Amino acid sequence: MKDYLPLGIQFMIAFGFVLLTIVSSWFLGPKVKTKHKLETFEAGLDPVGNARVQFSIKYFLVATLFVLFDVEVIFFYPWAVNFKTFIATQGFAGFGKMLLFMAPVLIGFFYVVKKGALDWE
Repeated sequence: MKDYLPLGIQFMIAFGFVLLTIVSSWFLGPKVKTKHKLETFEAGLDPVGNARVQFSIKYFLVATLFVLFDVEVIFFYPWAVNFKTFIATQGFAGFGKMLLFMAPVLIGFFYVVKKGALDWE
């Protein structure tokens, strides 16, 4: 347990600092609330219109597909970096395993492209 003592002290100091700054800003901060201070601030301009703007579903679809395929690419990186070592140790069985992993990703990608999910109109 004595090995964790410096870590515990560091957490206590950090927590104490956060608590001290929040409480002191509450006590020392201004308490005057006027109509002008309570208005929405948007880069110095007066707010105009409704803040709820509807986005096209294509935007969310492309964002979701980007996250999906981006996460899949993360799994390709270690394999690509160690490709020579991977083939040397596992032979073509390792290459086959990677192709087996890549196949559903590529099928999904071609399906998305064929359905036109990435086409903006």
